[in-house]
Amino acid sequence: MIIQFKDREREMAELRAVLDEDEANLFIIYGRRRVGKTELALNATKNRKRVYYLATGENNLERFYNACLKNNQSVSKLKKDWEVLFGFLKDNVDVVIIDEFQNMIQEDRNILNIFQSVVDTVLNGSKLKLFLLGSSVSVMTSKVMSYKSPLYGRRSGSMNLKPVRFAEMKYFFPDLGMEELMEIYGFADGIPFYMNRIDGDFFGWLEKEISHSTSFLRDEVDFLVRYEFSDVGTYKLILEAIANGHTKINEIKDFIMLKRTDITPYLKNLIEVGFVSRRVPVTENVKSRRGRYFISDNFIRFWFRFIYPNLSSIEEGVFNAEGIGDDYNSYLGHVFEDVCREFIAAEMPISFNRIGSWWHKEEEIDIVSMDDRKKDILFVECKWKDGVDAVRLLARLREKAKGVEWKNSGRNEHYCIIAKSFSRRAEGCMLFDLKDLERRFVRHADGKSRNPKKTESRCR
Repeated sequence: MIIQFKDREREMAELRAVLDEDEANLFIIYGRRRVGKTELALNATKNRKRVYYLATGENNLERFYNACLKNNQSVSKLKKDWEVLFGFLKDNVDVVIIDEFQNMIQEDRNILNIFQSVVDTVLNGSKLKLFLLGSSVSVMTSKVMSYKSPLYGRRSGSMNLKPVRFAEMKYFFPDLGMEELMEIYGFADGIPFYMNRIDGDFFGWLEKEISHSTSFLRDEVDFLVRYEFSDVGTYKLILEAIANGHTKINEIKDFIMLKRTDITPYLKNLIEVGFVSRRVPVTENVKSRRGRYFISDNFIRFWFRFIYPNLSSIEEGVFNAEGIGDDYNSYLGHVFEDVCREFIAAEMPISFNRIGSWWHKEEEIDIVSMDDRKKDILFVECKWKDGVDAVRLLARLREKAKGVEWKNSGRNEHYCIIAKSFSRRAEGCMLFDLKDLERRFVRHADGKSRNPKKTESRCR
């Protein structure tokens, strides 16, 4: 499958700046599987003389030699040696891209020392750019970028490539409206590989995809987890627990029945690779004991919610995607909160230096943003529903806001409600429906405003 390359303008600009520098560079690009690292590197270097090599679990020197030979037949005269090969490449190509570099580390732990020597001695004084790409975030951060790594201090820069934001969804699906984009985002997150597989109506495509005996949906999460961890079973249990709403440590331990086991290291590792995030109420210190754990990746969340519990039915060919559709709107509630947070960060007329959620006992507010200097605080409720009664919801939001302990004397309170549509509008708060959000995201995709001006507050 050819992956469409779209947007990524900021990342492309960063890589082009590196490529234009008049000296050798070691640059690291890492990020979860399928996020688009290879496409980014290849597109940034498509007009340069380059050698691209996809590392495997064995015989990498032999394979790299053959990749160089394919690029230049003069390599046939050279010894099969890393330093010798790079000594030739530095005078004959502009950039060398080694993809899935973690495979080379797993084959030969000494490869990091070899590449240290290559960077320090062979490439010194040259203009060659060496890009190392890796899909195992844990290996790339601990073995390549950590203080203890032989390559520490040698890299000129690094890029943790993230999924594209919801605002970029229009680049992939220019003809779709907000509701359809939300359906896809709840499944694919901002992972280009998943988005590019979707053809036509989302649920129609999903029905066909699930029916295929070779569907990537069956074992994709297993691949993702194996890329990072050896104890796949325990990590999957923890992810399953969190995906099913068990967000506190004790709740997770009860779910996976490991009450006497310290699962903190597992959670720390899941956070490091970007599968999980730990959040605290926005008013509290990051070390607060009231922290909760959430799945950071919509695809993983979707998989554990809808695919994993139904694997047997899928294998038997009796599962129907309509079963997902029945529960999907409820599932999209939390996804919508993330989209609203992105919208608020870009569009609110009120500045702030902190944004997050707030909860205390049984009370929760979806989004709270604050400006410590101006004492402005914004309370936001997000409802993935039609016909929302904003008057009733605002009254409830004002009541919950009283429990937020933050500059209680003299703070400037603002209120906002975001919903699919409203049955009754309220005075004294900002209201945004899907049409408002769509105008913002369409404007971004059309390129009319890469740094859009703040929209005016609309009090209804």
